[in-house]
Amino acid sequence: MNIHEYQGKELFAAYGIDVGPQVVATTAAQAREAQISLGGTVVIKAQVLVGGRGKAGGVKVARTADEAESMAKDILNLTIKGLKVEKVLVVPAADIQKEYYVGLTLDRFNKKLVLMMSASGGVDIEELAVTNPGEIIKFPIDVSVGIDEQGLTGALNTVFLKDDLVSQAREVVHTLYKMYLEKDSSLVEINPYGLLGSGKLMALDAKVNFDDNALFKHSDVQAMRNPEENSADEIAARDAGLSFVSMDGDIGCIVNGAGLAMATMDIIKLFGGEPANFLDVGGSSNPSKVINAIKIILNNPKVRAILINIFGGITRCDDIANGLLLAMKEVDIKVPLVVRLIGTNDKEGREVLEKAGISAKTDLNEAVQAVVAAR
Repeated sequence: MNIHEYQGKELFAAYGIDVGPQVVATTAAQAREAQISLGGTVVIKAQVLVGGRGKAGGVKVARTADEAESMAKDILNLTIKGLKVEKVLVVPAADIQKEYYVGLTLDRFNKKLVLMMSASGGVDIEELAVTNPGEIIKFPIDVSVGIDEQGLTGALNTVFLKDDLVSQAREVVHTLYKMYLEKDSSLVEINPYGLLGSGKLMALDAKVNFDDNALFKHSDVQAMRNPEENSADEIAARDAGLSFVSMDGDIGCIVNGAGLAMATMDIIKLFGGEPANFLDVGGSSNPSKVINAIKIILNNPKVRAILINIFGGITRCDDIANGLLLAMKEVDIKVPLVVRLIGTNDKEGREVLEKAGISAKTDLNEAVQAVVAAR
């Protein structure tokens, strides 16, 4: 789960990280009032759950209340990477002397957290990692042991150089680490972590992601969920107990098992197709899941064909087949449909479909080639 910058800053502030004053506005008039209350030059920043706000015109500097109102109006009329801007964040313009980067995320390969720091903040850290990886310091943290203070000191000195900055950054690192663990985060990031003319380091931006699997433990985090993070289909799928992610292709996919679903999408692309979604019906044999899956996929006007790929284990192929027939009674499926059944009760499942005039394949490559050709 992702949250907006202003929400991340609110969370940082609750943990004692200095983020400075901020005002969230949903109208141009509110942005005008924010400039007046904050005083002086302000920065108006679009609040959307995607990057590239600045390049899209979603970040502007206003020196007066009139400018703040006019610029906020322009920003609130923007759509950035498909997301309509509905809020702006108004903050005082900072006297930035230098920009740093500090982030904490999970290194799945090494089964540790990794603290990433750079003296080249304010830029796309992914791009920096490609163009100049030596500018990013990576410091591993074993959560079973905690932070190695001696090693952290060396890493901080490499990035921040001066003792007073190292001291400030150390405190922020410990706070981020505490927050990361307590809130079951998957990423906490400050970019830029700005050095102001006063000599203070301040979090001038905030990016925080959370592990969806742990949200049930954090009602306060769930309360920050933003509707625009998920498409209507993704929300409907979640309510139906399906694992679903919208994609840009035209082949709808219904698969049991996340690994098989990923492999299926890869094979679709291998044979020249583009998946319209990731959809895992899970290990249940409940036919209603197939009905819901079909309805959700057909809600996407881009879909030109559907592939059902079932490898029966706990999931019974005959139950999937019966679910498909029930779905066809409720929904008019006007696009080509290719079914592949193998595993538990696959013979029975194919017989159910054949009686209804539907041929089910057993070979995955053959099924994928058929659905790619049919669309």
